[in-house]
Amino acid sequence: MPSKSNVSHINEAYIQQHDAHLIRQQKRKKKLKRRLALFAAIVVATVTIFTTYHLNQRAKLAEMQTEYEELSHQLTNLEKEEKQLTEEVELLNDEEYLLQIAKTNYFFTEEGEIVFKLPEEDPSY
Repeated sequence: MPSKSNVSHINEAYIQQHDAHLIRQQKRKKKLKRRLALFAAIVVATVTIFTTYHLNQRAKLAEMQTEYEELSHQLTNLEKEEKQLTEEVELLNDEEYLLQIAKTNYFFTEEGEIVFKLPEEDPSY
């Protein structure tokens, strides 16, 4: 058996250049795939961070809206109470109103008056 092959290499320098070119293309593809994978990882991380931030902000907004509604309701109640208290202060500055309260609650009488206290309950029949 002959050790030499009967196939001859034609244009050996061209084949070497072509093989080198193929190797360079494979390296470029490999680098491109790595860059694309890195870019995709950065995009995924960025999207995840922004999504998390957005969801946290929505939760805070909902919490703040609930607090705002509660405080608005509380403010309305306090304004009503303030109005009632202001009216009561105005009435307490009126001398006739004070005399009426003194007569009904504390049985205050003027000379010659007789106080009759009637029950305020409904009859039980």
